[in-house]
Amino acid sequence: MADFTFKISPNITLGSYATSRLGEFASKYGNNYMLILDPVLRVVGNSEKIIQSLDDRNINYFIFDEIKENSDSQAINQALDLARKSHIHGVIAAGGGKAISIARAVSKLVNSTCNVYEYLDNGGDKDFSAIPLICLPTTNREPFVFTDKVPIVDSRNLQCKLMKIDSELCKMVIFDPNMTLTLTENQTESMSIESLCLATEAYLSQKASFFSDMFSEKAIEILSYGMKGADSLSITLGKEELLAQGGCMASLACSTSSFGAAYLLALTINSRFQISKSLVTSILFPYVIEDYSEFKTDRVVKVAKNYRVEFSSEATKEEICKAFADEIRQRLAKANLPTRLKDLSISIEQLSLAVEDASRLDYINTLPRSMSSDDLFKLIKMAY
Repeated sequence: MADFTFKISPNITLGSYATSRLGEFASKYGNNYMLILDPVLRVVGNSEKIIQSLDDRNINYFIFDEIKENSDSQAINQALDLARKSHIHGVIAAGGGKAISIARAVSKLVNSTCNVYEYLDNGGDKDFSAIPLICLPTTNREPFVFTDKVPIVDSRNLQCKLMKIDSELCKMVIFDPNMTLTLTENQTESMSIESLCLATEAYLSQKASFFSDMFSEKAIEILSYGMKGADSLSITLGKEELLAQGGCMASLACSTSSFGAAYLLALTINSRFQISKSLVTSILFPYVIEDYSEFKTDRVVKVAKNYRVEFSSEATKEEICKAFADEIRQRLAKANLPTRLKDLSISIEQLSLAVEDASRLDYINTLPRSMSSDDLFKLIKMAY
């Protein structure tokens, strides 16, 4: 067995009204920040809570919110230019995955002389240091925030690229369940299923370990309470807080293990066609359960039991796996969410491009089973 080394980075704060402490955490790393803000937060009224916390602590900041659907690399270069001219001490990111990815890239590259394209293509110059980053995800999961990679949509070809960064770059991640209250029921449901998928695929990954299993198993258990309710009065937390805890644990599971085929394909489909990652992951999830059941039956059964899937005492392992996949499909149907990829107004020919993109990413080597681009395309066809 290889040596096990554990280091906590970044620090995590999770709890209701944790956003009110943002200014307190920021003051530890400087007094001049770029706040990369998801434009949606202004629409739903959550931006005021974030800004108020910084104003109350007299933190200097300027806001960057020029975030569009398919312009990650363009937005990064634009934000980099502003950050370099402003001599900022750190970066604060508030919003979904796109805002956080842009902020992580800016934090990494601000002291360099290269732009994001030069860094993606050849690594750019090497002799520079990152500046502190604080992340405030406004969804109940953020799978990349604990990893040493940033998914970026290359605006030149709409392909997903993975940018390598320092694992110590992010100093603090704040999960505040109150920030998710503005999500619609459908958004909450699809993100919850996505979180469950992330934890499941991390648990089944070839890279899984005893340590990642701890995060995966606990994430699945907590998500089952958040999604289905508790059968015991000992669980007194509200739905939003349970989903935030489960999503945080699922994100940690991915960082200590790896992503699976469903999320990998969702990542490249989102990059190419700006379709919600959570929707694509949710649609693919039952199909990957069925696929993984043939190769890791016992592990899938354990996930199903942790998720409290209902089955008869005489059920075989295969029947338990099937019941798990069927329950996910029923949740999608009950929430009136798409159950097939064709419902997303995308053609199989377009999806083949995303499959090619997925097969080029490093995560193809750590899936629950060895898969080629042909295997990924078969999965897409089944879900189409």
